[in-house]
Amino acid sequence: MKLAVIDIGSNAIRFQVTNVIEYDGRLSFKKLEYIRFPLRLGNDVFRLKKIGSDKEDRFFRLMNAFKLLIDLYEVDDYYACATSAMRESENGRVIVKKVKQLLDLDIHIINGQEEAKFINNIVLKGLDRSTYLHIDVGGGSTELNIIDRNKNVKSKSFRLGSVRSIEQSSATFEIEQMSEWIKSHLAGNYTNIKAIGTGGNIQKLYDLGKKTSKSNIGNLENLEATYQYLISLSTEEKVNKLRLNPDRADVIVPAGRIYIEAMKAAGADKILVPDVGLKDGIMQMLYEKHIPDTLLKLKT
Repeated sequence: MKLAVIDIGSNAIRFQVTNVIEYDGRLSFKKLEYIRFPLRLGNDVFRLKKIGSDKEDRFFRLMNAFKLLIDLYEVDDYYACATSAMRESENGRVIVKKVKQLLDLDIHIINGQEEAKFINNIVLKGLDRSTYLHIDVGGGSTELNIIDRNKNVKSKSFRLGSVRSIEQSSATFEIEQMSEWIKSHLAGNYTNIKAIGTGGNIQKLYDLGKKTSKSNIGNLENLEATYQYLISLSTEEKVNKLRLNPDRADVIVPAGRIYIEAMKAAGADKILVPDVGLKDGIMQMLYEKHIPDTLLKLKT
């Protein structure tokens, strides 16, 4: 069984095809195709409230390429979703309708709660019964989940993201609102809170921390040290010295600030950084949707 996911974010658009292999009574998963394209829809939306004609044309051509790959791989099922940039765009739903009419490709514009649920479902797997604050920073929104004893007890989506932070001046206010929400739901209610960070920027911050420090890279102190080091560099230095992609180099600092402030508000000193994201949560949803068929095949 082959499954495909299209994750249309505010900074980048991700596409993945996975083969679910059923053999000798066992299941395994093999990534057949992965593409990350930095279209950055949020540049238009967070400044102009809509997707401009140039970005719309490039978006349509990208969706056409993904539709061709879905057909060529003979995918059994797929799910395409769009997050904050598309849902806030004045012409987002018109563009989605046009893609459906011309390419027969369904795109679901999901809200922040749905986005948080998709990501949280994949993060929950393998956790112990401790208390965690799951922080997912995207280009246009930040999703928070409070997890206790393997259960999600509270979720909140904030209009706060890495691309939005460089296009709008409201980041400080939103960070204050986020911090107050965290304190009001965690302070006095839970102890020994750990953070979980997902998103491309925390993964890159984590990788950079391993290169620049010999201390425990999964803690707040090292994250802050890496953040301060990045502040000292220009965008050009981040690209040429650290080999960051241009679409990562200008957003990693504002994203790092969000993770740090969230951890401080929670009183969390340690952070886990699993290499998962929205596309993985959606892939899990697609797989679970087909579990009855899979189990039936394994029994016969």
